[in-house]
Amino acid sequence: MARLSGGEALAQSLAREGVEVVFGIPGIQTYGIVAGLRDEPGIRLIAVRHEQAAAYMADGYARASGKPGVALVVPGVGLYNAAAGLATAYARSSPVLVIAGQIPRAAIGKNAGAVHEVLDQADTVRAVTKWRRAAMRPREIPAAVTEAFRQMRSGRPRPVLIEVPPEAGVEREEVELWDPAPVAPIVPSPDQLREAARVIAAARLPLIYAGGGVARADAEGALVRLAEATNIPVVTSSGGKGTIPDSHPLSYGSCFSPRGERQEMNQLFEVMQSADVVIGIGARFSLGNPAGNASTLVNINVDDGELMRIQSNTIPLHGDAKATIEAMLPYLREAGAGDRPSPAEGVAAARNLIAYYDIRLKEPQYPVLEAIQGSVPEDAFLVWDVTQFGYYARTHYKVNHPKTYIDSGYQFNVGYAFPTALGVKVAQPDRPVVCMAGDGGFLFNASELATAVQHGINVTTVVFRNDSYGNVARDLELAFGGAYGTDLHNPDLVRFAESFGAVGMRADDPMELATLLPAALARDEPVIIDVPFGEMPIPRAPQLAPLYQLPWTQPQEGLIES
Repeated sequence: MARLSGGEALAQSLAREGVEVVFGIPGIQTYGIVAGLRDEPGIRLIAVRHEQAAAYMADGYARASGKPGVALVVPGVGLYNAAAGLATAYARSSPVLVIAGQIPRAAIGKNAGAVHEVLDQADTVRAVTKWRRAAMRPREIPAAVTEAFRQMRSGRPRPVLIEVPPEAGVEREEVELWDPAPVAPIVPSPDQLREAARVIAAARLPLIYAGGGVARADAEGALVRLAEATNIPVVTSSGGKGTIPDSHPLSYGSCFSPRGERQEMNQLFEVMQSADVVIGIGARFSLGNPAGNASTLVNINVDDGELMRIQSNTIPLHGDAKATIEAMLPYLREAGAGDRPSPAEGVAAARNLIAYYDIRLKEPQYPVLEAIQGSVPEDAFLVWDVTQFGYYARTHYKVNHPKTYIDSGYQFNVGYAFPTALGVKVAQPDRPVVCMAGDGGFLFNASELATAVQHGINVTTVVFRNDSYGNVARDLELAFGGAYGTDLHNPDLVRFAESFGAVGMRADDPMELATLLPAALARDEPVIIDVPFGEMPIPRAPQLAPLYQLPWTQPQEGLIES
């Protein structure tokens, strides 16, 4: 044991867990922690301009590195500010540790008006964290850190919280540092795997549905081996994009929506409906399994709460995606699952049909996506904000490298993409990182340009600018008789970027991204590309039901009871 301050104990415990970067803002209740980080040579503190950005950066770092991201915030308002980032990390099952200060120990729970006081602080983020603990004195910190990392590395990864009151950061006592806790992957029993393999081998039209859990488990290679060993094609969720290359002959892609407002989405919906066995891997099935009880769902998920939620006709396999696939492959070979003919020709035909509808509909979003696709390296990370282009990227942007497609999941946080992209770049400094944002979203965290310039975080950011919250304006026009509160007043984005010491560029037309993106990526500096554009209509096939039949546009049957 050594006599350490709480800040030193925390910094050394983080270093033992392999932490190299902490994103955060120094504050009065965290001085002892900041001093400990300052004196820990293996950890870099990236000071940000807003706690929301600290959480987003930690999430981006985690998703791009495969390691937990760490954010440091002051108590109360600091933790509240970080909560949006925690919500996104929770939605995307991302391992993020938030270290939050606390008010002095003697004041906790008194509601006496201490600086940054919030009663029951941990409860404010209970819904978006997996685990929470307060370390009230230095000797309690190593155990809290070890358990936090065990929680993030076992089961379903999600954000966790450690609270540290200010005196615990500066007090000194004998502290025993802990080694990282060993974590063994969860694997179903041999009997369960053998039965699942038998069902898969006997299937007539099996299909794999890969979700974000594949990426969180680093199971992309195992997924490809499974598809190739069994000749079973793959559809991915948006969270699963990149878990199998879109160029792979057994990949349908992720163009899937049960509402089918687009013909090509409907095409893959029908593919899933026709499957007699669906192998779900790390997928939440938030839209349901289109095949339903007409199929057997072999559901591989490390979160046992997700196993039987989808349908009754399920073979649940509680386990880590990578370890479970690898353990099941010998049983599949034994059952003869690799004897079926390759479906690659049918997959190619379906993908050609999707491409045909893209061309026939001639929608303005797709040429722009194609220009982007052809102008960035294939291994570049793209972080998509909630924009019209981001919506389309979920289904149509081609991803051929693991973890390189990053979005906000079901939270749809406007403004999350820029700071998240900065976290991605910190994790992968030698890889190109591009942020795709709208003008509304970019200004949420545009102050982090100062962070990017100060710390040399050289992200290229494309800002699609129509001087409005364009999607909301269009919806209000079409469904409510007129837009209101959606117009935006923007700065000159080129001069704005230059005022921070970044590079500003401007396109006269979105198609100029084909030349501006390579030029921006060649610069060893943060770059903002201002891309003005006009109205982008939602695509609608005339033979399908009207788009605007959603709960936020009209009352739903059964909503109000007499």
